[in-house]
Amino acid sequence: MVEAEEQQPWKTDFYSELPKVELHAHLNGSISSHTMKKLIAQKPDLKIHDQMTVIDKGKKRTLEECFQMFQTIHQLTSSPEDILMVTKDVIKEFADDGVKYLELRSTPRRENATGMTKKTYVESILEGIKQSKQENLDIDVRYLITVDRRGGPLVAKETVKLAEEFFLSTEGIVLGLDLSGDPTVGQAKDFMEPLLEAKKAGLKLALHLSEIPNQKKETQILLDLLPDRIGHGTFLNSGERGSLDLVDFVRQHRIPLELCLTSNVKSQTVPSYDQHHFGFCNSERILPRGLWNNTGARVMTAPGSISVSSSSSESSSVVSSASSACF
Repeated sequence: MVEAEEQQPWKTDFYSELPKVELHAHLNGSISSHTMKKLIAQKPDLKIHDQMTVIDKGKKRTLEECFQMFQTIHQLTSSPEDILMVTKDVIKEFADDGVKYLELRSTPRRENATGMTKKTYVESILEGIKQSKQENLDIDVRYLITVDRRGGPLVAKETVKLAEEFFLSTEGIVLGLDLSGDPTVGQAKDFMEPLLEAKKAGLKLALHLSEIPNQKKETQILLDLLPDRIGHGTFLNSGERGSLDLVDFVRQHRIPLELCLTSNVKSQTVPSYDQHHFGFCNSERILPRGLWNNTGARVMTAPGSISVSSSSSESSSVVSSASSACF
């Protein structure tokens, strides 16, 4: 199948030119090999090479190994200048790939060695968005500030406070909050207070949930916040590992799901594409119009982490309904 597609370059052109909406783009997971090489060249003392920052085609790594790769990438993006360059490159490459609306998401980081603060981290991303707009790129970019589960509730409160500040001062560029990070770390209840504060302040919520099995209670706690979108939701639908009660809740409240097929397969949270829950969401064998979409639940596909998983929006372009789920 892949070989056949390689023999028909018009298909690649078609997917590249197709207008797209990208709603699940982790900044440090969207760095191309070209930009990664520039970062590595700037920091030879780190002795980092290409293979430490990407999962090659045909290869897989565990979810834990993927998070370790992000730590390596963070070493390469340790200054405001790095963040600015990465932001501009990522936006340019998404624009070149036909993306018309892009939401970046990233956790503010402090780096004592370079003097980068969480605030200057966010400001560098915003400057990259601003400069890209000044260069007349045909793409509209927004930013979701990320709460990393590994930071715990106290750091989450700090992040929400920072997000509220930029939400009020950026005229809609910072529009929401993302909860992500290692799903095995922390408990949902620990983040309820800061997430409720964010929602009260008017920030939209995009929450990674049900990424690993046996998290029904955890998932329901997060769903009770009525998030504006769900990241992954991999095990929402599993009769063995999840609960159809969760599926019913998502359908009834019409909460859109962001599905990242390549990312899930590469990180081995899903064994193969044919077993991905995207098929469950759209299967006509379950209900007349699919178990997810028969009541209007909205589903969108996304690369997830392009650099880490070797995916692209050519292979996971956003379905037409995604535009209705934009914030």
